[in-house]
Amino acid sequence: MSSTRTTQRPPAEVRFADELARLREADTAPKPPGWVLSLAAARRFVVGDDQHGVTKKFVGDPSLVDRALVTLATSRGLMLVGEPGTAKSLLSELIAAAVCGESTLTIQGGAATTEDQIKYSWNYALLVAEGPSPRSLVPAPMLRGMAEGKVVRFEEITRCPLEVQDCMLSMLSDRVMAIGELDGPDGMVFAQDGFNVIATANTRDRGVNEMSAALKRRFNFETVFPIADFDTELALVEQEAAKLLARSGVPPAPKRDVLEVLVRAFRDLREGSDRLTTVMSTAEAVSVAHAVGVRGWFLRGEAGSAADVVECLAGTAAKDNAEDLARLRRYLEQHAPRRKGEQWQELHRARHLLPG
Repeated sequence: MSSTRTTQRPPAEVRFADELARLREADTAPKPPGWVLSLAAARRFVVGDDQHGVTKKFVGDPSLVDRALVTLATSRGLMLVGEPGTAKSLLSELIAAAVCGESTLTIQGGAATTEDQIKYSWNYALLVAEGPSPRSLVPAPMLRGMAEGKVVRFEEITRCPLEVQDCMLSMLSDRVMAIGELDGPDGMVFAQDGFNVIATANTRDRGVNEMSAALKRRFNFETVFPIADFDTELALVEQEAAKLLARSGVPPAPKRDVLEVLVRAFRDLREGSDRLTTVMSTAEAVSVAHAVGVRGWFLRGEAGSAADVVECLAGTAAKDNAEDLARLRRYLEQHAPRRKGEQWQELHRARHLLPG
């Protein structure tokens, strides 16, 4: 018996292949060396263009996208910083797909990240049998990006040890990578047109592994701010939750009044007097909206309710922090009943569903 499987989340160049193809076909503007789209077409891909049938994919300041693209057209890397959940990774993925047609040359930063995962490693069976050679070399994202003229994405760079971060200095300044184990021309990889780096860092990770001054000089820093407007955030949560629910086999669309309660609660809990220490971002709100819809459909055969919001908030907002759980409980007891609407009253009545 065979079963059909689908990729949970294809990369941007696959999800939006038709839009990229249309933009390339209609693109007559000058392109930076090595780019597959001009700056104008790449901008349209990210911020949307109704005239060309291109959807809006990033909800944020269009001028930020302009500055990011201009940075990548120079010899400086792009550093996107901001609170967790502000779509820094999504923006880097979209820009990479627009600039070079590929967004999967990605390094995930962490305490265990090594230079091998950034630059290159070796096929040790071939290395023992033949010694160091191009055939036994296993390129990592940075080597591939330089050799192929592609954009490399470095996620959460400040989670990496400082000495690992600094291995990129020569690649970003001299645009060359030395492979000390190989002799002759094979021992040097020179960056081709189109190569650059987009790095991301969460402001909450500052102080974990602060970047060196030398590495900072090789990046232009851009801050990605949370969505300021309530209606814009609500529309985004509604749109993204509907997509996730459809992929999860949930036919009912999320109730708008339930989503209004959810988004308002998230904004209160990240900005108000009962502000939580955990991340209450738009991305987290989408995840909770998805969970609310899944819970309502698969447990009761209906769209999710405000009571489901309480059930799903517990694991998202409180995590393992007892004080956050107390703040959440206080919010449901004191603030929710002051709001008008049946869903707010249901949210208040469901406060007993919180654990503890």
